[in-house]
Amino acid sequence: MNIGEAAAASGVTAKMIRYYESVGLIRQAARTDSGYRQYSENEVQTLRFIKRSRELGFSIDRIKTLLGLWEDRTRRSADVKELARQYIDELDRDIAKLQSIRDQLSHLAHCCHGDNRPDCPIIDDLANENSGAGPASKQPHVHSA
Repeated sequence: MNIGEAAAASGVTAKMIRYYESVGLIRQAARTDSGYRQYSENEVQTLRFIKRSRELGFSIDRIKTLLGLWEDRTRRSADVKELARQYIDELDRDIAKLQSIRDQLSHLAHCCHGDNRPDCPIIDDLANENSGAGPASKQPHVHSA
């Protein structure tokens, strides 16, 4: 099938298929005499694998590793699980960081009067060189009226 058909069958755009070829996630496609890329059902299945991996947020490097494990019929499932656990640990750290940022911003928004006065603890915190160094419970400087 040509690249358009492979894109439709896999749910991956033709542009992304070309990109995946360029970064080595998939092999260079066979070409017709007129230069058109040709894909087999196996390559379409690989594209589906990549698409699902990307939906889960795996990086290109991790997808390369996963593809290698997928193609290795002698692999140990423990190796796949370890890769997934490493990624879960990273996600947990990212979630904690985002939650901390959210909590800090929520606190600052709560402290802001949101009126016509120029005093704003959000702006004050952003301008404070010591902000962000402490926990989310840190009290911003609030101007009194």
